[in-house]
Amino acid sequence: MANELRTPLTQSKGSSFLKACFNGTNAFLGAGLVTLPYALSRGGWLSLVLLFLISIITFYTAILLKNCMDSDPSITSYLDIAERAFGKTARIIVLIILSTELYLVAVGLIILESDSLYKLFPKFGIKLGSLLICGRQSFVLVTALIILPTMLITEMSILSYVSATGVFCCLIIVGSIVCVGAFGGVGFHASGDLLNVGGLPTAVSLYIFCFAGHAIIPSIYVSTQDKNQFSKVVFFSFLLITITCMLTAVTGYLMYGDGVESQITLNLPTTEVSARVAIYTILLIPIARYALMVTPVANAIEGGLSEDYKNWRSIKLLIRMALLVSSTVVAYVFPYYETLMAIVGSLFTVSVSFILPCMCYLKLSACYRSWNYKLLGSVGIIAFGTLVGVLGTYSSMVELVQEY
Repeated sequence: MANELRTPLTQSKGSSFLKACFNGTNAFLGAGLVTLPYALSRGGWLSLVLLFLISIITFYTAILLKNCMDSDPSITSYLDIAERAFGKTARIIVLIILSTELYLVAVGLIILESDSLYKLFPKFGIKLGSLLICGRQSFVLVTALIILPTMLITEMSILSYVSATGVFCCLIIVGSIVCVGAFGGVGFHASGDLLNVGGLPTAVSLYIFCFAGHAIIPSIYVSTQDKNQFSKVVFFSFLLITITCMLTAVTGYLMYGDGVESQITLNLPTTEVSARVAIYTILLIPIARYALMVTPVANAIEGGLSEDYKNWRSIKLLIRMALLVSSTVVAYVFPYYETLMAIVGSLFTVSVSFILPCMCYLKLSACYRSWNYKLLGSVGIIAFGTLVGVLGTYSSMVELVQEY
């Protein structure tokens, strides 16, 4: 199962510097962007320091993954790194972590799509005989039907190029939000809290989720034409991501203060053209990315089948339909986007983007044998990741139980 979690868009040999930067940015910028103003409202203005710290840490761990690959030319994926460091058992564990993360992100995309549709058509409902389904739940079912055709595509190479619109969608959304604040009569007058200690675990978890993409870093590195420039690729990618995240968080919080919704697009007035542009654009992200998120999970399941069945197209489609149905059920029962993304950030992204890169680097480089700044830095990141992971997961679980 060497190719379970690669993105073919990044696999073509000889990617230029600009294309590598685009691929790196596309791997991180996504639907988590719309939760940032809410995250800032939970943590207060000083929590922006933690957002900046998270961007620095995840930039550093991305470089650590590059260093791990440099230690063994045969390494081509995140799973290879885990296996070289800790054996085949670690590969299986990391595969489960990555697959679960992708599956929950796919559930979040359904919730995001249904919330946005409900914002545009609040009176919509579905009547099946004597059963009437109204509100967001009705749009969960509609979203599943919209996504269904993309699940018939089993070739990731096609899906990858569709998902490449993600960067442009995110930039359009940010621009539209700024336009609503500047020209839509909303303004940037909200003050907000300086610090909200009780909301910090949720805020940090949502910040971390926006930097989830390390599983794709090895594929981008392999595809980069000039490996010596990869550190610059990562730097410029993270610089653009950090600026975009900061701008979105600050702008949205200044517009709506503590009244900001879990998704900033739910606050936007639908009478404004720029607001509708943002909402319609956010509708494209789940459609473009859902199948890409689920396909690696399906491939991992197929990898466990016998050779007699894994290449059957009917089996491939059946697995994908099962994933779509199950994720739709989860989204229907637990339609809490911000809480789900906080759980993903605190539990899975912390593992993949903070803890595992440091552990693998320490093992492969053998720098753990003597005290040095690399050992201290890695241990510090592992400790920080463990702390925010435990606190964030606990806080998110409590909120999920309360909301449900």
